[in-house]
Amino acid sequence: MKYNLLGNTGVLVSEIGLGTMTFGGGEQWGVFGSLDEKEASVLVGQALEAGVNFFDTSNIYAGGRSEEILGKALGKKRQDVIIATKVRGRTGSGPNDIGLSRLHIIRQVEESLKRLGTDYIDLYQIHNPDQLTDWEDTLRALDDLVRSGKVRYIGASNMTGWETMKTRCISRQLGLHEFKSSQLYYSLAGREIERETIPVLKDQNMGLLVWSPLAGGFLSGKYSRSRQGSGDDRHTKFSFPPVDLDKSYGIIDVLEEIARERESTVARIALAWVLNQPAVTSVIVGAKRPDQLQDNLAASDIELTKDELARLDEVSKLPAEYLTWPFMEEDESIIRKHP
Repeated sequence: MKYNLLGNTGVLVSEIGLGTMTFGGGEQWGVFGSLDEKEASVLVGQALEAGVNFFDTSNIYAGGRSEEILGKALGKKRQDVIIATKVRGRTGSGPNDIGLSRLHIIRQVEESLKRLGTDYIDLYQIHNPDQLTDWEDTLRALDDLVRSGKVRYIGASNMTGWETMKTRCISRQLGLHEFKSSQLYYSLAGREIERETIPVLKDQNMGLLVWSPLAGGFLSGKYSRSRQGSGDDRHTKFSFPPVDLDKSYGIIDVLEEIARERESTVARIALAWVLNQPAVTSVIVGAKRPDQLQDNLAASDIELTKDELARLDEVSKLPAEYLTWPFMEEDESIIRKHP
């Protein structure tokens, strides 16, 4: 297992992290997985043995059960790992049981601490921006949590580049702790964050934590132009994140070619592509079975060649758009002359 710095924190996290959306299940979350404590403990132990030290969850996954199961599964290993959880989503029927108000954040961090069975959270992330709460209130509440010792670092998730930059400016202006990382969707089938958000993260020396690197299972190898998967597959039940089918089938064609050449799997090659992207800190994988997790973990050993990367880049690249297209040819010319 390789380890990368989480932004400028000095903290090293495994390049593959274990996501726990498959833990707990329930009516709303069962589509992602319904692992009980025993089943989840097997996956957590397997991840730890492979060198994984980054575990991601949320206060809303399975109505909080995901946090409970993760905390119990880690047990005495808690001190050896980085736990990341989130706040913002709806946790009850009340009008204030959602959002990034000071009221909701303080309530929820206490609940998460209880469920995880710990007295501190390593990385506390906002799950999404909140259009109703002033950023200053949110950032001051998060800063108070860091200063109290209940949270070590704060991070964001699902935010645009300009929103990320805005929050950092507010934090600096007020002398508050800043977001150290951003958790975002990124895959061969979804490269939109390369336009604006990744440049911001690189410029600000922030960590990039990737969720759904297999596009909700669409790049797992179960799907192709001739295969549509089974009725029990996650992507069949819930097609999220959305993908451009025509373009994605072309991506899968190339993935299958490279997988055959390497005697590997489509999922491993798709994950290896994400791992090969220089801005990426950690890729969060989810699994329902040990064999799935083992296949995902094996992607850490794959170093794609320049030719393989070029083939995957060509079939998955974003179309040029303003403000980039007027200058792309000029920039590429300079790079060719001065590599």
